[in-house]
Amino acid sequence: MNARPLILELVTEELPPKALKALGEAFADGIEKTLQAQHLLAEGCVRTAYASPRRLAVHLSAVLDQAADQPFAEKLMPAAIGLDASGAATPALQKKLHAKGLDHLAVSQLTRRHDGKQDVLYAEGTAPGARLADGLQQALDHAVTHLPIPKVMQYQLADGRTSVKFVRPAHHLLALWGDAVVPVRTLGLKADRITRGHRFLCQDPITIATADEWAQRLGHEGRVIPSFEQRRAKIAQQLADTSAALGATIGQSPEAEALLDEVTALVEWPTVYVGAFEKEFLSVPPECLILTMRLNQKYFPLFDPETGALTHRFLIVSNMQPQDPTFIIQGNQRVVRPRLADAQFFYQTDLKTPLVERVAELANSVYHNKLGSQLQRTERVRKLAHWLAPLLGGDAPAAARAAMLAHADLGTQMVGEFPELQGIMGAYYAAHDGEPADVVRALRDQYRIRLDAPVSAETLTATILFMAERAETLIGIWGIGLAPTGERDPYGLRRAALGLISAYEQLTAGGWLRANQDSPARLAALLEQAAENFAPGTLADGTVEAVLNFVYERYRNLLAASHERAAIDAVLALRPPLHQVAARVQACVDFVALPQAEALAAANKRVSNLLKKAEGTLPAIDDSLLCEPAERQLADTIARLAPQARHELDAGNFTASLAVLAQARDAVDQFFTEVMVMADDPQVRANRLALLQNLHGLMNQVADLSRLAQ
Repeated sequence: MNARPLILELVTEELPPKALKALGEAFADGIEKTLQAQHLLAEGCVRTAYASPRRLAVHLSAVLDQAADQPFAEKLMPAAIGLDASGAATPALQKKLHAKGLDHLAVSQLTRRHDGKQDVLYAEGTAPGARLADGLQQALDHAVTHLPIPKVMQYQLADGRTSVKFVRPAHHLLALWGDAVVPVRTLGLKADRITRGHRFLCQDPITIATADEWAQRLGHEGRVIPSFEQRRAKIAQQLADTSAALGATIGQSPEAEALLDEVTALVEWPTVYVGAFEKEFLSVPPECLILTMRLNQKYFPLFDPETGALTHRFLIVSNMQPQDPTFIIQGNQRVVRPRLADAQFFYQTDLKTPLVERVAELANSVYHNKLGSQLQRTERVRKLAHWLAPLLGGDAPAAARAAMLAHADLGTQMVGEFPELQGIMGAYYAAHDGEPADVVRALRDQYRIRLDAPVSAETLTATILFMAERAETLIGIWGIGLAPTGERDPYGLRRAALGLISAYEQLTAGGWLRANQDSPARLAALLEQAAENFAPGTLADGTVEAVLNFVYERYRNLLAASHERAAIDAVLALRPPLHQVAARVQACVDFVALPQAEALAAANKRVSNLLKKAEGTLPAIDDSLLCEPAERQLADTIARLAPQARHELDAGNFTASLAVLAQARDAVDQFFTEVMVMADDPQVRANRLALLQNLHGLMNQVADLSRLAQ
């Protein structure tokens, strides 16, 4: 068995840029795993995936020409079925052996094993190891048909009769093991040692001598950097160097990173050039210019490194490298200028109509056929924001104004051209119209996924609109039967729930909600009020409770990433106000670390089980019936500790409240050791259960401690 490097390359038409990286990894994975399953990869073999706009390839550093012989044990059938009375093979056994390619075996070469019920026939032996040509063909067939692409193209081969399916039409196939061509086929192509370089910078085919020289020669002669990561790194370095030379920066943002990935998938030999546009376009909101440059033209806008302001320059990542790039630069500037002019026209035209006058137009836009128009939805959100604002100490008229204007920009030309700018453009138009600063901010922030900073006086109105929008969405969409199912959540209800959770967290962090208070703005009240704003008969019965459960379950899953599940379950079992959940969970985590915690949690579980046996309403405790010293001691302990624990609970000191509870351990242990709760005397039994009911109330004010029991 001989190990050599292997290169497999499939040259195609331009592949989908946003899927290219995943396609390259999937193609390489499919080849590697199939060869590994056939034992054709030598120990220490290193895989390298390649993906460029016109090729998918994989290099494996050590591949065997033939795998080692492999032992096998093939279960056939029960001996009673496979053998006749004389011990000869039955037709059923002969058919099975033939189907498995084992008909060369005689009955005497089969093994009998007892599986506990009956004797079973097995074929055992050593199978010849897979040969590379066969194994690579199987690997290629698998990789080609299992790429992660939802839609493939069907195209006709050169013979004019055969049709095949693939992501894009394929033109060349290269397969080299060391210096030898591996005779594999796919998509009507037969493997050879020839590759194709850059479509324009390298017209001649390149003949590859060995697998290890493929990448180097493709780069030097073919003007192609086949590695996605190397190409990306080169582009990033050129962007950084060029922007630094201009005293600017491309900025750091998820959008810039996504654009870098996309242009990496669009070019094979990247070169960065500098373009510019007229400074007069900078009077347009920068988001409009940035979006059109990134989204439509794949340019990198340049920013002032000190102020972050957009400049009139941008960077172009080209797939060409001529001696004189003037035509490339001028061509790109000529293309982008009309788009910027359109943005300027849209903006100036939109400013002519005050935003408030556009609200009535929302009546012509359907939100959902069961929930009415956008105007009707706007009115529901306005009412909810007006109700919520005073409960949080906010400005009700400002909150209502923000809600009324929230979607008025949907009818503007700019948002019609760039839907991604919803809210952002509304904020610009509101500011131009002289709307209050907190209203402007609310419009700008309304589409955020989560709130990630404590709420301040400046952001309170924005937070109120944020909460009202999400509460209305959750109640309305859920109420008409469109709850999330499995992986599907087309209306973003999971995101809306997480947004509400973040709002309550940040309101608490900002001091607008206090952990020691049960605010009238609690989640249940917010959802109830949202439901009241819908027309009678619109929502299904039980919608509020279902949405409430949904939000708490989302919080459960969110907290599970950073806290023990038992502590989370213990708190959520009581369904406390949403803004108290995080503090209570942390208190449970601290409590579990105490030496008394395990015994008290176990005792609480026992108390819960005993109270389930109580019949009817338990009476008040009769001190004259406390005949055992241990039960009198427990009653005294409860009377002493209950006010302390309640005081800490009311102050929002949940950890301190549970720490007070820890002092009850000795009395609880002694009670269960010395006292028979289910006494024969019904009055004594009821009195002891009443005592345990008081203990249960003391123990479970912060969380259901029985959930902490191991």
